[in-house]
Amino acid sequence: MDKIIIEGGRQLHGEVRISGAKNAALPLMAATLLCPGKHILHNVPDLRDTRTMLNLLEILGAKWEKVGETTLHINSDEVDKFEASYDLVKTMRASVLVLGPLLARLGRARVSLPGGCAIGARPIDFHMQGLKKLGVSLTLQQGYVEGAAEDGLQGGTVYFDVPSVTGTENILMAAVLARGTTIIKNAAREPEIGNLINMLTDMGGRIEGRGTDKLTIHGVQKLKAVEATIIPDRIETGTYLIAVGAAGGDMTLTHCNPSHLPSLIEKLRTVGLEIEEGDTAIRVKRVGPLTSVDIKTMPYPGFPTDLQAQIMTLMTFSKGLSVIHESIFENRFMHVAELRRMGADIRVDGGRAVVNGLGKLMGAPVMATDLRASASLVVAGLAAEGTTEISRVYHLDRGYDDLVGKLKGVGAEIRREKE
Repeated sequence: MDKIIIEGGRQLHGEVRISGAKNAALPLMAATLLCPGKHILHNVPDLRDTRTMLNLLEILGAKWEKVGETTLHINSDEVDKFEASYDLVKTMRASVLVLGPLLARLGRARVSLPGGCAIGARPIDFHMQGLKKLGVSLTLQQGYVEGAAEDGLQGGTVYFDVPSVTGTENILMAAVLARGTTIIKNAAREPEIGNLINMLTDMGGRIEGRGTDKLTIHGVQKLKAVEATIIPDRIETGTYLIAVGAAGGDMTLTHCNPSHLPSLIEKLRTVGLEIEEGDTAIRVKRVGPLTSVDIKTMPYPGFPTDLQAQIMTLMTFSKGLSVIHESIFENRFMHVAELRRMGADIRVDGGRAVVNGLGKLMGAPVMATDLRASASLVVAGLAAEGTTEISRVYHLDRGYDDLVGKLKGVGAEIRREKE
């Protein structure tokens, strides 16, 4: 197991290239199961989660080849297995995304329930309820969801009580090959879903309502293999923006899409950062003291829950009180205890955290609890006084492509060692 050691107090200057989005790559990889042929995916990030998805695709019968650093060729001609075992699903909850494609193509699926998660319950009830509306017979047996559509999938109306990203994606992939028309109401609107819709449309799918909370899918009889490009990772982009706010400096992020982060950019400008947006690049500069702001996480286009831990860390370097309300996941304040070890003054009351910004943190040994909490501790370590050691950093490998290398390239004193 590895740890990351950071000598704090170095400003960040230079350029960082943003990788493809983990949360876009995984559903696009799952979508290659929908039809035979050789699919080509560009801008795929090299992450623990994408490697896990490749292992799952291989078990289901697909073959793949990596071409260059970020391109994957996935051949799904021989997909004939329909089970995603617990051994794989337990390491990556997004494995449940194969449920819809397998039902659409093979008429059967057996996928392990994902189980618990450090940041709170993320049940697949939304997926199951939606698939039942499409004529799928579902049972729960020995920790597995078993689905069958003996007569094929039939279009229906699916309503989500709360917008679900993976739920929306699973229903989209199932409905594109269903007979008739499917309507998804209160659908999630994240850019990653738009990326999937573009791919499904290129495959021959008929989908209306991209970017809205109502999606209409007119089922087709067959699809074709396509070439698709993963969108830039907006959470990686946001993490580096926040890192400059905490540590100081002047950084340009390339190969990104600033339009995917409207709420974060607005907040960071309020905090006091100078931000210049281009079509595929963004420059961030810290020019003075930080102003405290309040945050409430919301479904897109609201403030992303995946940036809540990072923005909380930034608020510890401000002066004054900041209230952060987490409305998506009920247990996503596990990083608070570790920030307190570094001197942060944070009080948690249910789904709210009150940060009394003291303007500084002190380096300390801390432990990562989940992917985004890990990123928040890296941000803290970059700006803290002294040395920070972060253990259990395998969480970071799930969602950040070469984080240590990228930060070294802009002046951070950071290294990775075996514990």
